[in-house]
This record gives sequence, C-alpha cells and structure tokens, in this order.
Amino acid sequence: MPSDHGVREVFADGKLSLTGKRWLLKETDDRQALAISQRLRVPEVVGRVLASRDLDVETAGGFLDPKLKTHLPDPGHLKDMDKAATRIADAVQAGENIAIFGDYDVDGATSSALLKRFLQAAGANVRVYIPDRLEEGYGPNAPALLKLHSEGASLVVTVDCGQTSFEPLAEAHDAGLDVIVVDHHEGEARLPKAVAVVNPNRIDDLSPHGQMAAVGVAFLVAVAVNRKLKDAGWYNDRAAPDLMQWLDIVALGTVCDVVPLTGVNRALVAQGLKILATRQNIGLRMLGDVAGINEKPGAYHLGFVLGPRINAGGRVGQSDLGTRLLSSHNESEALALAQRLNDLNAERQEIEAAVQDEAIAQVEARLAGADPGPIVIAHGDGWHPGVVGIVASRLKEKYNRPCCVISWGGEQGTASGRSVSGADLGSAVIAARQAGLLLKGGGHAMAAGFTLERAKLDEVEAFLAERMIKAIGENPPPPGLYIDSTTSVAGANMQLVKTLEQVGPFGVGNPEPRFCVKDATIVKADPVGADQSHVRLVLMGEGGQGRLTAIAFRAFDTALGPALVNHGGQPFDFVGRLRINVWNGYESVQLMVDDAVQAWT
Repeated sequence: MPSDHGVREVFADGKLSLTGKRWLLKETDDRQALAISQRLRVPEVVGRVLASRDLDVETAGGFLDPKLKTHLPDPGHLKDMDKAATRIADAVQAGENIAIFGDYDVDGATSSALLKRFLQAAGANVRVYIPDRLEEGYGPNAPALLKLHSEGASLVVTVDCGQTSFEPLAEAHDAGLDVIVVDHHEGEARLPKAVAVVNPNRIDDLSPHGQMAAVGVAFLVAVAVNRKLKDAGWYNDRAAPDLMQWLDIVALGTVCDVVPLTGVNRALVAQGLKILATRQNIGLRMLGDVAGINEKPGAYHLGFVLGPRINAGGRVGQSDLGTRLLSSHNESEALALAQRLNDLNAERQEIEAAVQDEAIAQVEARLAGADPGPIVIAHGDGWHPGVVGIVASRLKEKYNRPCCVISWGGEQGTASGRSVSGADLGSAVIAARQAGLLLKGGGHAMAAGFTLERAKLDEVEAFLAERMIKAIGENPPPPGLYIDSTTSVAGANMQLVKTLEQVGPFGVGNPEPRFCVKDATIVKADPVGADQSHVRLVLMGEGGQGRLTAIAFRAFDTALGPALVNHGGQPFDFVGRLRINVWNGYESVQLMVDDAVQAWT
C-alpha cells in the first residue's frame, strides 16, 4: 500500500468520503517549494507540486525538461544486448528473413511496429506475427514458431513475451530456429533457450531500468542494432534511419503499459508526445481523427483514447490490427484499420460491461457484507478472455485489493490480475506456477496473467491470498486519495491549468495533480452517458464567486452519483483533476471529479 508518510488526514474520527476513501493532503516543505519556484521561475503552485514529488532545486529542472541525452541509457548495459544486436545486424546484412513475434496488447503492438518500421527502414526482410488471444493464448507457442521457420524465417525476435516460454523456445532451438527474447516481465533463475535474452528484469541483470516497458527495451535494441549496422558500413550507400521519428510509438506503449513515468520513461514519453503532435505516423493520425481528438495530444489521450482502441483488436477482434495500423504507410489502409478498431472498441465496452456486472454480483453475493480479504477472485463460464484484465482493474479499484478474473473454457481457465501498490502479483503468480498450481503464468508487480485447471481454483486462491497477506495484510485500510493542494471554484482557472501542464506528462510515478475544490455549490447536476452512469455538473463558488463545469465518471458505481444528483442545495468539497476541455474550438476548465463530501458548516 502507498505510504502515508508526509500526508495529513483530512477527515477525523475515521470518516470516509462518498466513494469510501480517506482524503490525504500532501504536506510539502514550504521553503523547498518556494526555492524551486524562484530558481526555475515558475508559479509557487508548481513548486509545491514538484516538492511533493520529492524533488529539490537541483533535480526539479531536469524533471521539467527531461532529455533523452541525459536519461537514455547505453543499450550495452543490458545483458545479452551485444549478442542480440550482432545477430540481428548480421541477419539484416545477409538478407535473412526475420520474424517479430509480439504480444497482443498495446505494449506488444507498439514493440512489434517499432521493430518492423526500423528493420524495414534498414533494408531488412521482416514480418510480424501476433498470436490469436483465444486460439493460441499469450506468448510464443511451438506450432507458430515452427510454422514461421517452415515459411523461411531464420530468426525470430519475441517482444513483450518469451521470458518464461521454456518449452516452445526449446522446440524452436531444436528445429534450428534462432530466437532472441526482448521482454520486461519478471523472470526466473533459468533462461529459455535463445540466442539472447534482453530483459532489464532478468534475475541476473543489475540494470537500474527495470521500470521500462517492453517497447522501451525494444527501442534500446533498435539503437544497438543501428549502431552495429553503422559500424559495419551498412549505411555507406543508404540512408540511416532516424530512430527519433518513432518515439510516438514508444510513448504510446510506455503509457499504456502503466509503467512509472520517471527517469528514462518520462523522457521517452515527453519526447514522443512532441512527435505525436506532428501527426507523422499515418496510423496514429487516422486513429486520433476517428476517435475525435481535436486538441494537442497528451499522456491522457495515449492511455485513455488511443490505447484502448489499439487494444481492442487483441481483445475482441483480430490480434494484429494494432500493429498493422501503427506500421502502415498507406492512408486508405490506415483509415480502414482505424475505423475497424474504433468499432471493436465499442463492442469491447459492451462485452466488458456485461462481464463486470456479473463479476461484481458474484463477489458481492460471496462476501455478503463481509470484508473482501487479501485478494478478490471472480470467475465465470464463457466470459470473454479479452476483457478479464479490464474487469480485474475495475474490481481492484472498487475493492482496493489485488483482483483476478478468470474465464473458464471447459476445465481450464484463462485469468488476468491487477494489483495494488505494495503487492507484487507477478511474483506471486510465478511462484504459484513453480509450485505446480498453474499451467502457465507470469507478469510484473501490478499485473499478471495465468492459465489454471478448474480443479485447482481453491488451491490457487489460497496460495495467492497467503502471498498477498504477507504484502499488505489481511484487511488493508480504506484507500487513500492523495491531494496536492486546495483551491476554490474561482481559483480553478485556465492560468492554473496551463501552468500545471509543465509538470506533465502524468502517469504512474508522476500522478496528475489533484486538488480539493472547497465549498462549491451545485448549480446543475445531470446524469449523462449511454447508461446514465456519469454526472455532469455546473459548480458555483462560495458567495457566487466563479463557475466551473465538472464531470464525474461512473459516479453511480458508488454513493457519489446519487448524492450529487440529490444535493439539496448543500455545498460540497470536491476532489479531482483540472483539465482543459475543448468544444467547438472553445477552451474551458473542467474538473474531473474523483470524489466529494458534503462541506462542513
């Protein structure tokens, strides 16, 4: 669980908010905040936000202006990188057929598209293979690898998968197929049979960059291979590719894999957003247009607009659609792919809602008002495997526990899990597989996936529960909502929001600043959305000072929705994030409501 050090409880006597949370106001060093604001010549509110992220006058400047020349590590610091780069460079120069075997999520799609674009630009013969989620499941499988080999591939590079694919890679090795693993998931002491295993999270790798997404590791591979080709004179009679042009793809995968946006990740995303704004990538341009993005794109658009649509192909459609879109050079093809992904995303939302309703009903019936315990597990026959990860994330938010959702297909189930801070679910799943309880399984601290037999469900649940108790206790306290500062309706203005943009990009490790807007009267509250689950608000400040529009998504999942709609004219304190809303070319400030309580009188 997150540490409560350096914060102050807003509520006394165990009171909770309308969503059942504690409000925790971050306490910053006023002198440090002032020193930062004076040194960097930024408003004091920015100084306070930077200080709350444990930055000082020496480190804050680099944080506000992250540069790759400062943060990008030498690829050679990773184990096996030289082996991998040499083998790939040799394959390019020899005209060998190279296959990229990717995962079907956004990190896998971006990793695959990045390497395909780079290798094509370098003059290589390259193809991409993305397994079907329902038919093949996650990671390399022997039939697919052997098929690639029979069709002429002499080298396969797995991206965002392969670290624990021992049997399939052993079969590929025995068949004479060279495989290079490029991954970032947690591994074991043993390594798969491969020419090279490039992974900052290898147990024997001391890299300080284990927080990188697979697409970040793939970018380092591209840098290393590019260097090898330059040294070999490969570019003497051809143009060397500019790797920076693909940083928009790297940014997309990094944000969507929910890795910390600190250090090298922050630099990759910050620079990638600049490339994204130029609309160079035809696929991303078409997808943004289809999705209705009409403003300067930010990390939010990557994570919540573009990412889900890229993911939709792998979840409920054709698994390679995302990679094809990101690597397309044809506008008509890209437009068709973007429209298809947009339609699949709408279909995914419907399927997800149905599974989520069933899962919550099942969990509530089982709990019958009792505490959820150290882990929540929901399972059902026929649940679409493509949405169990999203539903697990929703359950995690609702119950503040690590959650796993299982889709049964006969006597075997496919599961996806999401965890809370402080509970390493990936390690627990790997341990369960090593103990013989799972057929397949792996992941990282905050997310994991596994395959199990129905008969072993109780054993698996007990095993994971024991691991989670050790990490977070049997009954963790209610979740805390961390607040950076307080303001009024009048103070939540455009100047404040534009000033705070300097602290972005926001994500894990650098959360979007959250404000408590105090003593706001609700002028208007309307349920909106296809299922009327959101609430759109107009707020007025104390004494009629200022007006502010607000939106509370999925508000009727908790007591928040009914309380806002039936406000009775009482003032409320709101907690949320301030953003710029663009409508018909007009910009206004909007509060994205996370929570609220009735204001004290």
